Amino acid sequence: MTIADMQAEILRLKKETGVCILAHSYQAREILEVADVAGDSFALSKAAAAQPHPAALLCGVRFMAETVKLLSPGKRVMLANPAAGCPMAEQMDKELILAARAQYPDHAVVAYINTTAELKTVCDVCVTSSSAVEIVRKLPNEKILFLPDCNLGDYVAKQAPEKQVRLLQGGCPIHAAVSPEALRRARAAHPGALALVHPECLPAVVALADYVGSTAGIMQYAKASDAKEFIIGTELSIAEHLQYECPGKRFYALSKKLLCPNMKLTTLPDVLLALRGEGGEEICMEEATMRDARKCVDRMIELSK
Repeated sequence: MTIADMQAEILRLKKETGVCILAHSYQAREILEVADVAGDSFALSKAAAAQPHPAALLCGVRFMAETVKLLSPGKRVMLANPAAGCPMAEQMDKELILAARAQYPDHAVVAYINTTAELKTVCDVCVTSSSAVEIVRKLPNEKILFLPDCNLGDYVAKQAPEKQVRLLQGGCPIHAAVSPEALRRARAAHPGALALVHPECLPAVVALADYVGSTAGIMQYAKASDAKEFIIGTELSIAEHLQYECPGKRFYALSKKLLCPNMKLTTLPDVLLALRGEGGEEICMEEATMRDARKCVDRMIELSK
């Protein structure tokens, strides 16, 4: 089958089966083209809850599918490729956080949404990369234990100096692999370009950027800016998608290292097989896990208003 043939069959099957296809922004272009909703992890979860469809197929990684299930417990939620995980989400376990809570009992535990549902059960509130600063500022607690991404946590600490932010040493190995020297080289190669980077990058990289923000924030900034050239400091696919959407502008990847193998695991054939019932994995969690993890997400929604 050609890509066009597969896309046509996917469009037919999703209508026939009542499945809403959710695709993270890091997915391949051919997957975004058949998705009902594309965006970052939390945007996908909110959109899924608002959709009338009885089922959702998540094209992304496991923690994202879990978050969709938390916000849509009555829906059947599938992960298109069961092997698609997230090293950051998986690097800390529940026991580690319980030990940290015992060590720092006067700290509010703030979890980046890029964590497992099980980890969320022992945290006080979730944040996204776009809402982290706002939510931390709104918390009544002066002392914050931020996990797992120490780079995002460092950015939050600098933006909210009135808080005492303690960091656990975790993070995204893809974003953290990019050095400030790589950004300097990119600027030398493209001297007229603005550098837009994700706060999961190293603090030294963030300090050199013209704009720091979430994936959605980077895309919105690039589209709205009068500038014509941009260095994109997040997953390689974003520079590609922006080039499609803004053909009059030029987009350059900050580094070839910004390639997420887990995001690239999901393919168009995976989507087709999942819709046929021949692939994918249904996301199932214990009721207690869903209840306790949902509290963490609900508080994020409350504080984001």
